[in-house]
Amino acid sequence: WRNVVLMGLLHLGAVYALSLLPRAHILTLLWAYFCFLMTALGVTAGAHRLWSHRSYKAKLPLRIFLAAANSMAFQNDIYEWSRDHRVHHKYSETDADPHNARRGFFFSHIGWLFVRKHRDVIEKGRKLDFTDLLDDPVVRFQRKYYKSSVVLMCFVIPTFVPWYLWGESLWNAYFLASILRYTISLNVTWLVNSAAHMYGNRPYDKNINPRQNTLVTLGAIGEGFHNYHHTFPFDYSASELGLKFNPTTWFIDFMFWLGLVTDRKQAPKEMIQARKERTGDGSA
Repeated sequence: WRNVVLMGLLHLGAVYALSLLPRAHILTLLWAYFCFLMTALGVTAGAHRLWSHRSYKAKLPLRIFLAAANSMAFQNDIYEWSRDHRVHHKYSETDADPHNARRGFFFSHIGWLFVRKHRDVIEKGRKLDFTDLLDDPVVRFQRKYYKSSVVLMCFVIPTFVPWYLWGESLWNAYFLASILRYTISLNVTWLVNSAAHMYGNRPYDKNINPRQNTLVTLGAIGEGFHNYHHTFPFDYSASELGLKFNPTTWFIDFMFWLGLVTDRKQAPKEMIQARKERTGDGSA
């Protein structure tokens, strides 16, 4: 019930924030969008592709940045997020899946946060090894100081910058750069668990629920190629490379160019094509 009340208030605050848009400074809106992108990268490039799947390696400065961005996302600390995600992949669409899409759109989107975890999630999750996560000092530090880092990154900095640098009211800055941005980022992430497990095509494996969903891809900066991702979860791009819209991959590639990323894992083209022909639905 605590989560029900808090999420209800958060979404009411976001709806109210929409009424402030016409009165906000344009720089405040741009700042809110910048914070949204940073929030998204903390989840997609950080908790998801780096720490959950180990699909590439990141040097210390980049891991620190991604941990700070992950605190701005306020979706549980890196350890908890990655732990739940690994369980989701291992036991996808079963009672051991924390946000089992077979229980319906609402449950997989937000309802799973309103109830206690199914006993299978806990019991089977204990069988997986997560020691590699806590071997990273950045993960340990963020976990230890998570609450204070969330207050700073998710609420204080997004609110303070517009007020201090260009004279935006604290009221507008708080509701737009913190509340509205946070609410949108949450729902975009949740859509990967809900919509991308229900709507779209399955060119790589028609026997699993996850699908390719263009709208989710646009919102979640590259995470909507979900049939591909569940078929090749080790691939750092979470999609076939090419001209597809995947800002998270672009970010990782730019960090590689800067020398902050190494060992990007990819599924070979031959493997992808063979899998399409063997288990795909023929849509690609």
